[in-house]
Amino acid sequence: MTRRLGLALGFMLTAANLMAQVTLLGDSLQEVVVTGTGTQHLLRQAPVQTEVVSARQLRQYGGRSLEDILSGLSASFAFAEGDMGSQMQMNGLGNNYILVLVDGKRLHGDVGGENDLSLIDPHNIERIEIVKGAASALYGSDAIAGVINIITKKHDEALLAENTTRAGSYGDLRQHNALGLASGRLKSYTNFQLQHSDGWQNTATEWTPSSTSPITDSRNKTVNRHTNWQLSEQLTLDLTPALELYAAGSYYEKGIYRPKGKYPKYDVKTFDMNYENASASVGGKWKLGAADVVTLDVDWNRHAYYHAFTATTLAEGFDEDGQLILDFPYFEGQRSLQSDQQRLMAHLKTVVTLPHQHRLSAGLEARYDYLKAPTSIADRTASDNTEALYIQDEWQTALGGASTVLGGSAAKPALHLTPGLRLNRNEGFGFRLTPKLSAMLVAGDLRLRASWSQGFKSPTLKEMNYRYLREMTTVIMYLGNRNLRAQTSNYYSLNAEYTLGPLNLTATGYVNRLDNMITLVTIPRSEAPASYRQQYGEMLGKVRRYENMEDARTQGIDLSLRLTLKDFTAGLGYSYLDTDAHVYDTDHDRLVNVTIDGMAHHKGNIFATWSHTFTPAYRLGLGVYGRMSTKRYYQTDGDGKGFQVWRLTTTHDLGHSKKLDYRLEAGIDNILNYCDRTPHGLHLGTTTPGRTVYASLTVRLKEGKRIKFNNINSNSKNKQQDEED
Repeated sequence: MTRRLGLALGFMLTAANLMAQVTLLGDSLQEVVVTGTGTQHLLRQAPVQTEVVSARQLRQYGGRSLEDILSGLSASFAFAEGDMGSQMQMNGLGNNYILVLVDGKRLHGDVGGENDLSLIDPHNIERIEIVKGAASALYGSDAIAGVINIITKKHDEALLAENTTRAGSYGDLRQHNALGLASGRLKSYTNFQLQHSDGWQNTATEWTPSSTSPITDSRNKTVNRHTNWQLSEQLTLDLTPALELYAAGSYYEKGIYRPKGKYPKYDVKTFDMNYENASASVGGKWKLGAADVVTLDVDWNRHAYYHAFTATTLAEGFDEDGQLILDFPYFEGQRSLQSDQQRLMAHLKTVVTLPHQHRLSAGLEARYDYLKAPTSIADRTASDNTEALYIQDEWQTALGGASTVLGGSAAKPALHLTPGLRLNRNEGFGFRLTPKLSAMLVAGDLRLRASWSQGFKSPTLKEMNYRYLREMTTVIMYLGNRNLRAQTSNYYSLNAEYTLGPLNLTATGYVNRLDNMITLVTIPRSEAPASYRQQYGEMLGKVRRYENMEDARTQGIDLSLRLTLKDFTAGLGYSYLDTDAHVYDTDHDRLVNVTIDGMAHHKGNIFATWSHTFTPAYRLGLGVYGRMSTKRYYQTDGDGKGFQVWRLTTTHDLGHSKKLDYRLEAGIDNILNYCDRTPHGLHLGTTTPGRTVYASLTVRLKEGKRIKFNNINSNSKNKQQDEED
């Protein structure tokens, strides 16, 4: 792989020399980003290192899901999609340490500690901003590994109607519909998405409990058949030229359908899995000046998980007196609630410009978490309260001279400093102060960035209270732990970025040190509740419990190179990662050094795209993408194999007019037909079924621009200028 990456680097440098006279088609470094500081900066001027997946990249790549997009376009991510969620990892840390935002608001959809990223419609993404590490005071306990902010498309047409239908191998269907209406003070946007797959089976080989040889006719699938859909609505009202109010809501359902096997002791499935998600939010923005603003957001979210029984089953349930019975009878068509997670959040924030080139951000957050799990929590419910107060300053000066305007450029070297402080209070773990400091030195086309930040994360309600069983080739029991301690972290990073015309190079080194990191540890079967040992006997193959590691460390280097020309773009990314952690071995009274589950030392991605407008009615785009990973390490059940997967995409923009757009996309994923045949239930490097094909058609109708409220009474010249903007 190293040889291939070297050849690719040489090719792109040669291409840069040969095509240096070609006019640039926009500069991605001129994109405005907001995630690192919560305020707007050009990407090249952002004082906190930010990685961006741009609208141009998204349009050319044509990803089927957010997992597909992030793994294909960034070398920092690894995924192992499963029934319970995305199993996402960024720079060595998993879902619980990665904060996923949608337009700056927290995504809610935790299933067993794994975010359900199918809540995000890939066809409604404008760009993705990625900030690594707990590098900002604006984000709290969920952001020790970093922040992924999904920026959705913004629509200001008087009428917008959009339909995208995508179909692919294994019954893959993706449907997107949008309706936007805008007039005067009011704007409405309605979004519908549907995702379906028939699932697939990479192998029929599976190890049975207490067997010395595997069976070869298992019916268990690598990815089960599933369907999910979501309907969302957002209303925006310009109450005055300076005051904007909004209300939004969504509803989501997902069903996972599991095949029935023929081995009654462990392979016959008697229930499917259902998920329901609902959200509602209100808020507003009050503009105090050109850059000063006050915002208020209040959000409620619910995520519920059910077992939907397909045959008569004896499972945990309650009798008429409310007593828990391990062998309670359920019948076909009935459902059993496994967990109901609800969250209520309020966030007040202000940004003000102060004298001497200071920009101050301050905010207050309050969060209430509620978990209902009748069969999996001793008291059936649990709750938690968390509050936070933060403050952040952005300051810029030209070294050896007068200070310059924030976000602008300076002839002399410029220094940007962004200190921040966050005070956290958790109901069960008290107060914790976490400082942050980011600095950027600008010297011509060279930018040097450095960050240090502390993080604090209290255990989740599930980590402390939840108890559940996972039935695969054997029964695995997972236990919560009310004796867990809060986790803390120190993150250090150093970044260098150099831009030479159309060529952009970045290198980032980082170290993330965690104390009391929480992870699942295998414990003796004798520590499982006696009732479960009696019920499952030898079928209870493994018991795992959440425990605090003594300490953990992730460190690595991320490299990227990107060439952007008029019709041609190319780039590559490389991520080196090393992790280790110390777990106390009670059996031998010593610390044991282990790797963090899911780590791969080397990951990379490479791409080249070309697009050209042949006529006003036809534009063609071609793209080749590759992603690679070495072996992924796990403490139990084997390691995931290394792999490389290549993808070919084509885009065809047809019949463009002022009101109507057509777009056809088609491509082949996994051109070399790689498929991991590891026996079912053990770890995979990738779940891809092999070579697949897809095609999609988008039809977009748009008409007129909204006449904004603050321009209704202005003269015709201003109206015309507003419409042009």
